[in-house]
Amino acid sequence: MPLEVTLIDYARDPLTKLYGAYRTCYTPKTPGEVWDEIGDGRIPPETIREFVAERLKTGHASPLEQVVFWFGISGVSRALSHQFVRHRIGISFEQQSQRYVKYKEERLDYVMPKTWARQGLADEYDRLMKEITRDYEAALKQGIPAEDARFVLPNATPTNFQVMVNFTELLHIADLRLCWRAQWEIRHMVALMRREVMRAVPEIGGYLQPKCGEKRMGYCDEPVKEWERCPIGKVRPHKEQLLEVFKQVRAGHLVPLSEEHLRQVEDAGNED
Repeated sequence: MPLEVTLIDYARDPLTKLYGAYRTCYTPKTPGEVWDEIGDGRIPPETIREFVAERLKTGHASPLEQVVFWFGISGVSRALSHQFVRHRIGISFEQQSQRYVKYKEERLDYVMPKTWARQGLADEYDRLMKEITRDYEAALKQGIPAEDARFVLPNATPTNFQVMVNFTELLHIADLRLCWRAQWEIRHMVALMRREVMRAVPEIGGYLQPKCGEKRMGYCDEPVKEWERCPIGKVRPHKEQLLEVFKQVRAGHLVPLSEEHLRQVEDAGNED
């Protein structure tokens, strides 16, 4: 069973929702007045896009909670699901039950990491999975409840989700799970989620990056050796490099600020 991700739905007009939320923060107008301007066309779509893009650069994140996406996810392993449900804030899961769903052999297509095949152990893996499937089905035939028969099922057992997640949490998930160090399966799943959002709302989908992305932290905070091994490590700075700059500042090795420099800042806005 291949891993599949489908964007089921998302909050209607997400950019307009963001514009309304941001404007509410930065205008004396009431939300009703802001939305009247949107509704009668006084605020054209290009203005909305530009305003939202500028606000996103500031890091003001709370309005992003008002943009919500629904995903259908299938063909992922229970090993992945145990990681995925660690995300708790701003996300809601509905997962295929192993109590009420009785797996059948022709439907129980286990997830196999490619490393097993690369090491020549694919046949051993398949043999073990078939043996587990036979034992599972034998248990069901003997009248063992599915909730007890499932105890023999491994982390490789496939599962399905329907997920509702707001954009703030989706950014956090991408920060962690698009990183090269994330487990391969969940990284692939989140990459497919990102591609779905990019197709639907590219204006905000572009912010879904690993945490080292220029629209996120902008640097890598993983161990140096992992950064050196990362495929994009050469194009992202590491935190140790930034700390070195900080050390240079503390040591006084940077060009000192002159009185002229200070006055340029102090007098800004007070010129005659």
